[in-house]
Amino acid sequence: MRIADVLRNKGSAVATVESRASVADLVAALAEHNVGAMVVIGPEGGIAGIVSERDVVRKLHDRGGELLAAPVSEIMTSELFTCSPRDSVDSLTVLMTEQRIRHVPVVDGDRLVGIVSIGDVVKSRINQLQEDQDQLTAYIVQG
Repeated sequence: MRIADVLRNKGSAVATVESRASVADLVAALAEHNVGAMVVIGPEGGIAGIVSERDVVRKLHDRGGELLAAPVSEIMTSELFTCSPRDSVDSLTVLMTEQRIRHVPVVDGDRLVGIVSIGDVVKSRINQLQEDQDQLTAYIVQG
């Protein structure tokens, strides 16, 4: 299964936030979109990084409430791992496990075309296992 198949099932909408937006705006957007992470867009319009609820919580612990006025650029992860729609779910699983990341933006050339979470990967695995089981059951029943 390819990442394009995952996006076809879940959709390709990606919640983004500008790097200069405040952390308070980020928190509101995370809640509004009901997501755990957002791709950060830099001043030039390209992908600057990614920021998650975990980033907010950890930095709030360190800096307190003053963090809410800070720009997202101060808490985002700028070392970004991405994947392509042509990549396999297996290769993405390895990347997520080795890098200990939960959200990976999907890029095609220089264009952001989606985002895949660890939950999306697990769901695709479960669906694939169910399809395999159904095929084996049909094979056994048909004799």
